[in-house]
Amino acid sequence: MSRSRQLALYALILVLLAASGLITAPAQEASAIGEPTFTNPLVQDAADPTIEYHNGNYYMIATTWNNKVVMRKAPTLAGLTTAKPVTVYSDTTPGRNANMWAPEMKLLAGPNGPRWYVMYTMGQAGSFGAQHLQVIESAGDDPMGPYTYKGRPIPTDAWNIDGSYMELNGELFVTWSQFSPDGLQSNYIARMSTPWSASGPLNILSQPTQAWERIGSPVNEGPVPLQKGGKTWIVYSASFCGTEDYQLGTLEYTGGDPVLAASWTKSPGPVFSKANGVFGPGHNDFFDSPDGTETWNLYHANARADGGCARERSARAQQVAWDGAGEPVFGQPIAAGTPVAAPSGEQGPITADVQGASFEVVNRNSGLCLTVADGSVTDGGNVVQGRCNDTAGSPSSWIFDSTADGHYRLVNASTHKVLDSANCGTADGTDARQWAWLANSCQEWRPTQAASGFLTIKNRANGKVLDAANCTTALGGDVRQWSALGNACQEWSIRPVGPSALLSSHTGKSFDIPYCTTSAGATLQQWQYLGSPCQSYNFTAAAGGTVQIRPGSSPSLCLGIKAGSTADGAAIIQGPCDQTASWRLVPFPDGNMRIVSALTGKSLDLAGCQDTDGVKLQQYSVIDNDCQRFQIR
Repeated sequence: MSRSRQLALYALILVLLAASGLITAPAQEASAIGEPTFTNPLVQDAADPTIEYHNGNYYMIATTWNNKVVMRKAPTLAGLTTAKPVTVYSDTTPGRNANMWAPEMKLLAGPNGPRWYVMYTMGQAGSFGAQHLQVIESAGDDPMGPYTYKGRPIPTDAWNIDGSYMELNGELFVTWSQFSPDGLQSNYIARMSTPWSASGPLNILSQPTQAWERIGSPVNEGPVPLQKGGKTWIVYSASFCGTEDYQLGTLEYTGGDPVLAASWTKSPGPVFSKANGVFGPGHNDFFDSPDGTETWNLYHANARADGGCARERSARAQQVAWDGAGEPVFGQPIAAGTPVAAPSGEQGPITADVQGASFEVVNRNSGLCLTVADGSVTDGGNVVQGRCNDTAGSPSSWIFDSTADGHYRLVNASTHKVLDSANCGTADGTDARQWAWLANSCQEWRPTQAASGFLTIKNRANGKVLDAANCTTALGGDVRQWSALGNACQEWSIRPVGPSALLSSHTGKSFDIPYCTTSAGATLQQWQYLGSPCQSYNFTAAAGGTVQIRPGSSPSLCLGIKAGSTADGAAIIQGPCDQTASWRLVPFPDGNMRIVSALTGKSLDLAGCQDTDGVKLQQYSVIDNDCQRFQIR
C-alpha cells in the first residue's frame, strides 16, 4: 500500500472517531485489592500502552487521540482498571496539539539528574499526516510529574511516530517508525545526545519485507527494547493495525554498531499473534514484576476480528517466559476473562519510597501530628501523636497514595512503611502502627470530610476511625482505631509540607502568578509548568484546621477570593493573608484533591475546564467534575 493510501486510512479512522462520540469509560468501582489473580483486558480504550513499575506503584499511559498525556497509577496491576486517569500534560500549541499516540515512558539520567521522559506522537488537528514525536520531562523523579515540554527528538519534518528509548553499550538510542525513501513504513534507529535530541544518522533498522509483515499494508512500527541476561531484542509490530493479523516480531542484537541494520537479526516469523479470541495483539511494552523476578508484556488487542485500529483496542498483560538459551517465549494471548496470576511480589511485603507530596496529619483536639514513635523503621513501629516537624521526609509527614479503589495507603515519608491496623483487629482500641505494604484492606484508609470541615480517617477493613486515645494531648500519646463518636479527637486536618506544585487534574497545567508579579490583586491562572517561583507554593497553618497558600514568588501574600465575594466565578487572587485566604484540603476517593474556601464553602475551580494557558482559577459551587480536581505534587 502506498504512503498516501495508508495515511488516507489513518484519516478515515479519525473521521470515524469523531463521528462515534466515543470517550474513555469511567473507572469501574473496585471491590478488593491484593487479589492473587487478575483478568484481561486491564483497561478499555487503551491502545499503544506503556508501563513502568516504580517504587511501589505501576504507572501506565496509552493513546488518548486528543492533546493530553493521561496517566493511571495503582499499587497492583488490577488496580489500573479502576484507577482515575490524571492528565499529566496537555499541549495547546498549534501543530502539536492533537492525536496523541503511542507514548513511552522511561526513567533516564538526564542533564539535571534522574528524570522521567515521556516520548509520544502528536500533530495537528484534523489530520494524521503531520504526526511527529514529542518529548516531555518530569521536574523530579515522580512519574506523575509535573512535566515540561522539551522538543521534537527527530530532526526532520518527515512523518515519524512510535518512539522508544533504548540504553545499550553505555549509550542512549531512539527507535521509531517512519516512511523510508522507497515508501515502506519502516523502523528507524539513531543515537541520542540528550533524551530529547537524536544525533548522527537516522538509519533504517527494519522494513516490512516478509509476508507476515505486509497483511493489510506493509508496516513495521512500535519498536521497543527487551533486555535480559546481557541480550537485547527490539520487539516491533508488523502489518496494518486495522487487521486481525497485527502482530509482534523481534530483532535480536548480534553485536556491532547498534544503528546498523546488519547488527540485528529479524525473527523468521511473528512471535505473538492472534489466538483464543484475541485479535491484532501488538504495540506493546515490557515491565518487571515488583520483586524483579519476572518479565511481563503489556500489549493492546481487539475482542473481535474486525475491531480495527481505533478505540476498541484494550490493554492486556501476561508474563514472558524464557527458554534454555535465554530467548523470550511470548506464548499466545490469554483469553479474556481467564484468571492470570498477579506479578510476583505484588502482595508484598513492600517497603518503598512511594512518590508523592508529603502531608502532616494534625489532630483537631491536640494540634499534634500523626508520627512514628522515635522514628522507628521496623514493622510494628508505634504510631503516636507528636510534634509537627514541618519538614518533608520526616516521621511526621505522610504520603496519601491512592490505591485506585476509593481508598488510600498512608505511607510514612521517612520510614516508607504504611499506616496499619494492628493484626487487622476489629475491636475498639486496636493500635495504629506502621508495617510494610501487604496489599490488604487493613492498610487502606478513606479520609472523609466531617460536618466540622475536618477529616475523619476510616479503615477499610473494619470501618473504625483513627482516634487519639482517650483524647490525650500529650506528646507520644497513642493513636488507635475506634468506633466513630463524632468528636474532635477523631478529626484531623492535612497540610502539605515543603514547596509544592498545584496542578489541574484536567489539564496537567500549573497554578501560576502572571509574570511572577509580587503585586497584590494579581489573578491566579493556569499555565504550562515551567518550574518558576510563581508556580511553587508553600502551605501554612491557619485557624480551624485550614491552610493558607503562599506563592513562592511573593511569600508575604496568600491565595484568596477577590474582595471576599461569595459569588460563583469570583476570581482567585494573591492578596492579604486574611479570612478570604483560608482553604480546606479534601481528598477525593479517586486520589485527587478538592480545595475548598473556608469562608464561602465553594471549591477552587478551573474556569470552563479550558485547556489553554492563561485560563483563570475561580471559586464555584461544589460539583463533582474534573474542573475541581487538583494534584499537589
